[in-house]
Amino acid sequence: MPDPVSVTSHQNHPGEDVAEDLARGEDLAALLERLLSQAEGKTQKDLAREAGISYQTLNAWANRTRGTSRIDPDRLRALAGTFRKWGVTTTPREFFAAVGRPAPGPSNEEREARLLWFYRQLPDRQQRLLVEDAEVMFKVVRVGQSVGQ
Repeated sequence: MPDPVSVTSHQNHPGEDVAEDLARGEDLAALLERLLSQAEGKTQKDLAREAGISYQTLNAWANRTRGTSRIDPDRLRALAGTFRKWGVTTTPREFFAAVGRPAPGPSNEEREARLLWFYRQLPDRQQRLLVEDAEVMFKVVRVGQSVGQ
């Protein structure tokens, strides 16, 4: 049995095992440092303010004094969005990889926009059929939910 004193984890001792993070690729602190160096004239405080994250939290991530495994996906997207707004090339996928998580699929708004784009490309008859299919699908889901309760 391993000695419990020598066992570390990112939750209990964030930042202690940076080598493991780097083996997967760039960790969040390294990613933030690299991207901030590309955002001329911007600071951690600017990033925190524009991404809607407290400066203390962002600084702790950048200094590896706070774990990153449970960061809310919307915060990761906000960071990526802020950098992109500043003209820095990055993606939400980079941020998810930096915290060791797979990037989730598109957000609700992205899925809705994609669905609407497809709908608008269809001729009127196919649009009506798609709406009918959606209505049937909705009814099936509602019936399934009421049966499961």
